[in-house]
Amino acid sequence: MKSAYELAMERLEKNSPSVALTEDQKKEIAEVDSVCRAKTAEKELFLKDQIRKAQVAGKFKEVELLEKQLSSETRRLQEECEVKKEKLRASFASG
Repeated sequence: MKSAYELAMERLEKNSPSVALTEDQKKEIAEVDSVCRAKTAEKELFLKDQIRKAQVAGKFKEVELLEKQLSSETRRLQEECEVKKEKLRASFASG
């Protein structure tokens, strides 16, 4: 007798079968991931430097705004990366 989990997984597989990726496809996704991490690191370095300068200058409102910007930019870049990877996966599944 199958567990509820196994039955649910079978239904899920019928509705949207999983796609096995080739090594080249995995490399493409990894490249997108790598570029996104680099962009995020670049943005973090820049904004953290700005935050440090604002802290030294005693501009605490500016520090708060820069920290919010850092959080927002990081989230935006991560979402952008996930969208790109999903588009790649979709293109692999369709063609």
